[in-house]
Amino acid sequence: MQLNVDGHAVFAATGGRAFLSTQETIVFVHGAGMDHTVWALQTRYFAHHGRNVLALDLPGHGRSAGAPLKSIEDLAAWVGRLLDAAGIEAAALAGHSMGALIALAAAGVMPGRVRALALLGAAPRMPVHPDLLAAAEANAHLAVDLVTSWGHGRAGHLGGNRAPGLWLMGGAERVLERSAPGVLSNDLAACNAYTGAAEAAAKVACPCRVIAGTGDLMTPAKAGAKLAEAIPGAQLTLIEGSGHMMMLEKPDETLDALRAIL
Repeated sequence: MQLNVDGHAVFAATGGRAFLSTQETIVFVHGAGMDHTVWALQTRYFAHHGRNVLALDLPGHGRSAGAPLKSIEDLAAWVGRLLDAAGIEAAALAGHSMGALIALAAAGVMPGRVRALALLGAAPRMPVHPDLLAAAEANAHLAVDLVTSWGHGRAGHLGGNRAPGLWLMGGAERVLERSAPGVLSNDLAACNAYTGAAEAAAKVACPCRVIAGTGDLMTPAKAGAKLAEAIPGAQLTLIEGSGHMMMLEKPDETLDALRAIL
């Protein structure tokens, strides 16, 4: 699906089904340097079970035009303008990593438009290691290697893909390599600088579930638990053995957790 936001073309995958104004909508927001493809299994399920799906490519990512936005606050406001462009009054939001911060911030500033919230691989603060920031700023492939390595749990390093013949870490590297120079650096800097999660969490007025992998090195499960504690009424789901890329490492378990809230 093609939309126009701020004068730029925006792409959103619909899970293989047409967008219907009579159905409730779930908006999926990807993480740093990624695109809509990380949600392939989950979005297809919801699209074929009575929901509209919009799996976004954020500005400057994937098939979306424009420059990448530089802050989580700006990206959250952009999500509101995207809902306007799609003619959606209210939607559920599901975000992963940087996308979780965006979804949380959006729920904080427009509570009346967010009917449910799923936050995957998130924490109250998401500082980025200085070596990773430096590598990304230099557009060095080391940044891709570090995100891929740190982002996958032990099983992902040994194979771990449910589909025979496919490689989890190799697939993640290809997605990151497709991003334009400067995109990953921009996104990591936005995560590193964001300090508004606690304030946004206190303003969440909808059902919320925080989903954390027990083997996540980038946003450890204990940090996810702290985020859940900060959100009124939020529930916490732990996915055993999963690293940060839970949608790919543990796709069925992630889908079950999303079904419970979305």
